[in-house]
Amino acid sequence: MPEPAAVPTILVIDDDAEVRYSLNRVLSSQRYKVVEAPSGEEGVVAVKRQPPDVVLLDNRMTGISGLETLQHIRAANPKQLVILMTAYGTAQTAIEAMKYGAFDYVVKPFDPPKLLALVENALRTQADIRSAGGVQPVINSEEHKEGIVGSSGPMQQVFKVIGQVATSDVTVMITGESGTGKELVARSIHRHSHRNARPFVAVNCSAIPENLIESELFGHERGAFTGATAQRLGKFEVCDGGTIFLDEIGDMTPTTQTKILRVLQEGEIQRVGSSETIKVNVRVLAATNKNLETLVKDKEFREDLYYRLNVVRLRLPPLRERVEDVPQIVDFFLQSLAKAKKTKARKVSPEALAILCRHNWPGNVRELENMIYRSAVIAQGDAILPKDLPDEVRQSNEAGAAAPADLEELFDRLYEQLKAAHPTDMLAVVTEALAVRAPAPVSTTKTPFAKAKKPAAKKR
Repeated sequence: MPEPAAVPTILVIDDDAEVRYSLNRVLSSQRYKVVEAPSGEEGVVAVKRQPPDVVLLDNRMTGISGLETLQHIRAANPKQLVILMTAYGTAQTAIEAMKYGAFDYVVKPFDPPKLLALVENALRTQADIRSAGGVQPVINSEEHKEGIVGSSGPMQQVFKVIGQVATSDVTVMITGESGTGKELVARSIHRHSHRNARPFVAVNCSAIPENLIESELFGHERGAFTGATAQRLGKFEVCDGGTIFLDEIGDMTPTTQTKILRVLQEGEIQRVGSSETIKVNVRVLAATNKNLETLVKDKEFREDLYYRLNVVRLRLPPLRERVEDVPQIVDFFLQSLAKAKKTKARKVSPEALAILCRHNWPGNVRELENMIYRSAVIAQGDAILPKDLPDEVRQSNEAGAAAPADLEELFDRLYEQLKAAHPTDMLAVVTEALAVRAPAPVSTTKTPFAKAKKPAAKKR
């Protein structure tokens, strides 16, 4: 016969005997085992001696306060779930309770059904924490100091191009959606180049006001315009001998585009308000998430500058095209947060990881990083659980779970879209569809694309 399930233990810490008696009756009615402690000091000893499943802790007690007791309990056992009880539901109490790691707090006088529901929720969470083995580290963060993580086919191609262009001074145009890591790639190119001992300067062209961008890039002389009280060196002079990264190059004004073209052609600049030319030796890397070809066609971007910048084109794939990299990226961010002692969560449960792998990631790696940070802060234990993820991510997963279970049916439904897709977009369509369907990361290098029905040959 199977062994009976262990009875959950609830530790009640309160200096009021009547409150302890009332809680004992309510909790015992649900067949919980109740242990009592009349002070914070005795409660801490009880937790260390035999950790309960959940602690109900009064905030205002003689001796050490509830918040102090909470800190001692969490220090002794970071996974211990504690519900703080208070007669004063102030913002300060709520903030401090959550700050010091309380699972939740409840305001006196208690509503027994709501209190029991909160305890049951805590018990479920405790069970999830204990059962969540978590995904063990899959990478060595020391091997990814540059912050570019991934072993998928698309990322291996990116790494190859970085290695090929790093040792030369060729101009590189880095394209990709927002959040794909264009600046990280630019820094990696600089780090592996012969210019790595000289400065790397990143400039976000869309973040600088139009009337100041020339001054930022090329500097200005004293009195060149109102407010120019002293001579200032521009970014190109500052990084002489090094690398300048021009992000969002498509947002540059026509005048600035002309001056950038002169730097690339002649290797010289002019400060605003000066007629003197200054020689600079700077490698230019540029990035954009816009379609420069369209801007050139619409006469919004200089064609000659486009060709000067687009010597080597390096496209960064969106995260939805390399979902097999998600576990490695999640692991990298968790290790980085733990190393910086910003969070205690060091792993993610398999269920939560499956949800992350099925998400579409419109914000790409930047969105994933922010989500992991948010979830790791909220996590009660050392593993991120599905409940720690944002509601919208879990809801989108539930919607995606309704996708066809049969792979052949999935390809049948998408076939008409695939026929009309450009060859470079077909892999992205298939990968996205599989990511929605699959409970685990799908390798784009092993997509069973051959199983899709082929169109019948047209009769002539």
